[in-house]
Amino acid sequence: ANGIKQTLLGVPADTLANHGAVSEAVAIAMAEGVRKTTGADWGVAVTGIAGPAGGSASKPVGLVHFGVAGPEKSFGFVRLYGASRGREWIRGLSVGDALDQLRLALA
Repeated sequence: ANGIKQTLLGVPADTLANHGAVSEAVAIAMAEGVRKTTGADWGVAVTGIAGPAGGSASKPVGLVHFGVAGPEKSFGFVRLYGASRGREWIRGLSVGDALDQLRLALA
């Protein structure tokens, strides 16, 4: 929810308005917010459309944006998993991809 992204993670309203809740810019802002809010060295965030509904032509079901924020830099990446395997598959694969990118950033 946008309200949680703003109040708990400090995602700027203009970032949400300009890019949409499911975007790389918002995912990076969320990851940076995790770091700031928790005092952690690293933050990871995921925002996407896991379905089964909610997709559009420009943001289809299975579109997931990720953010990773560390002490020296933040970065984002995107995956388009498709909708054929369902919500739980998309969510599970997203967790694995997020943790793998964190692992690579730590290496």
